[in-house]
Amino acid sequence: MDRELVLVLDFGGQYNQLIARRVRECNVYCEVHPCTLSLDEIKRMAPRGIIFTGGPNSVYGEDSPRCSMEMFELGIPILGICYGSQLMAYMLGGSVKTAPVSEYGKTEVETDRSSVLFEDVSEKTICWMSHTDYIEQAPAGFRITAHTPVCPVAAMENAERKLYAVQFHPEVMHTQEGMKMLSNFVFQVCGCRGDWKMDSFVETTVRQIREKVGNGKVLCALSGGVDSSVAAVLMSKAVGKQLTCVFVDHGLLRKNEGDEVEAVFGPKGQYDLNFIRVNAQERFYKKLAGVTEPEKKRKIIGEEFIRVFEEEAKKIGAVDFLVQGTIYPDVIESGLGKSAVIKSHHNVGGLPDYVDFKEIIEPLRLLFKDEVRRAGLELGIPEYLVYRQPFPGPGLGVRIVGEVTAEKVRIVQDADAIYREELAKAGCDKGLGQYFAALTNMRSVGVMGDERTYDYAVALRAVITSDFMTAESAEIPYAVLSKVMNRIINEVKGVNRVLYDLTSKPPGTIEFE
Repeated sequence: MDRELVLVLDFGGQYNQLIARRVRECNVYCEVHPCTLSLDEIKRMAPRGIIFTGGPNSVYGEDSPRCSMEMFELGIPILGICYGSQLMAYMLGGSVKTAPVSEYGKTEVETDRSSVLFEDVSEKTICWMSHTDYIEQAPAGFRITAHTPVCPVAAMENAERKLYAVQFHPEVMHTQEGMKMLSNFVFQVCGCRGDWKMDSFVETTVRQIREKVGNGKVLCALSGGVDSSVAAVLMSKAVGKQLTCVFVDHGLLRKNEGDEVEAVFGPKGQYDLNFIRVNAQERFYKKLAGVTEPEKKRKIIGEEFIRVFEEEAKKIGAVDFLVQGTIYPDVIESGLGKSAVIKSHHNVGGLPDYVDFKEIIEPLRLLFKDEVRRAGLELGIPEYLVYRQPFPGPGLGVRIVGEVTAEKVRIVQDADAIYREELAKAGCDKGLGQYFAALTNMRSVGVMGDERTYDYAVALRAVITSDFMTAESAEIPYAVLSKVMNRIINEVKGVNRVLYDLTSKPPGTIEFE
């Protein structure tokens, strides 16, 4: 597909995918790549603009990531953010030093509105700062376009060379007018039109899949979640009965979820799919016995999924392709670029070294969660399926802290069902990005019926998020939480304490492991 492209070059920043997400909100296609991407590859991709991310290093450190000096001579507009701004200043002859006063959090920034970057932005605006180094002096040819009382170069530009830099993070929601700034860069500086539309994505992807698959047979790993469901329907549209969907019930699903998935996609469901259900609960429990480390659990679950799919493929005969519902945050969080591994997603970083398929197809690999939902609606999938709660591939394996057992699965399934039921009754589920009950590995003393208990603590989680890359805890009414607590303790054997998790992302993740 011939489309506009903005490249995000990752220097190790935690917000790399959030930058890409914000650019896509402008209907401009954007990809994240490591900062080591070669100049030849950049030229081949022909981006309309390049954005340098933040990062944890000091630009003057010996091992700090760099870009080539030739990057600044390509004539492609560049926006440096945080570390990226300091790198631009440092490499082009400016001065970067440890700041006398570090800035963290919401900061009032005074802008020069004559800069195209700050067009329609308030003269004084709240931005999110996070830096210990600062640009002491801008390079020759640059003018300062924003500052704070302790940061003399909060933004700078050389408009003639199309080089722009901001010390703060315009991509985070805490920067009140950050989207205006990014939009100005994308449209005013880079000259983009905004041609990234979901209908064209679906049409192009279907055509590409047909060309790739030809007459081959395809097996789709269907979990019943949003991502795999959209992937399955997209593949069905592309290759029809050449597709077989395999649903593996690994015993780590929500209560009654296996039967619900079969009701939608099975023989009596609304889609004309080849559907196979594999009940592999005991197999997964056996593999997970005694395992407590989260990454190891993810790897085990990921590998066992693949082995089940391989076995089913042999029964079908001559299956060439495996389809997975991998999405863009999975790819980036699994550490396939410059960034650190946050967690291995079972269908990306959790794959075993050897996979017995000709090729793995991931039709949603370049989409964020809300884009996946838009693709689902474009494909005609009902809203109740498209907007259902996200559920991780490893399932309750990452909502049970410590060893996974059938008994612990039963506890968290029952507690989660109560929590979800009460939130729905109270109307508190509307607007929540994700909510669930998790089982901590903590046991504590309690009193029930005048007798001492020593049972588990359940943690309740509910977050508000638009993109699942950042999230804030939701303010659930105390009366609702109290009712949930009473029901869980009275109805779920093995629990004597209920907690509510207030942690945002970052520093936490949405899931527990």
